[in-house]
Amino acid sequence: MYVISAIVSLTSLGFCLGLLLAVAARYLKVESSPVVDELEALMPGSQCGQCGYPGCRPAAEALVAGDAPVTLCPPGGTTLAEQIARILGVEIDLSAVEEPELQVARVSEDTCTGCTRCFKVCPTDAIVGAPKQIHAVVADACIACRKCVDVCPTECLQMHPVEVTLKNWRWHKPDTAIVGASA
Repeated sequence: MYVISAIVSLTSLGFCLGLLLAVAARYLKVESSPVVDELEALMPGSQCGQCGYPGCRPAAEALVAGDAPVTLCPPGGTTLAEQIARILGVEIDLSAVEEPELQVARVSEDTCTGCTRCFKVCPTDAIVGAPKQIHAVVADACIACRKCVDVCPTECLQMHPVEVTLKNWRWHKPDTAIVGASA
């Protein structure tokens, strides 16, 4: 008898609290700007902080508020800057902006002590390893934020240019001055 009353009371309590949460979610919902949502979806989403903001959402909010330049995201490069400018309806001159050289972190196995400081700060989990073991960097996941290089006590992590392979090779855009002159 006591078991049945306990089951009924807990079930009714769960139902009432669930109903209360559903009503609160519907009427207390915080509306976000669709432009902020669209900009956040365009960004890499690695929350690396290279832009000076703690993540991609605050960076998108700063862009919409006009507090940040459209070229704020280094991993996104000029392609992302052009997309952001198009969404915000701003004119942008990217002729002075240079595309950064693609880099990747590499571990020197001779000096790595396995202190684990590097993979604790990596925003994309690109560094793998275990305590007191040599670490390695997954090149496809590295976004070259340099956080691991800054915290490494033995300086075994350095940034190196990405080797050009068939997988990552890109055709360079034609120079508009040359194309215009030949036409």
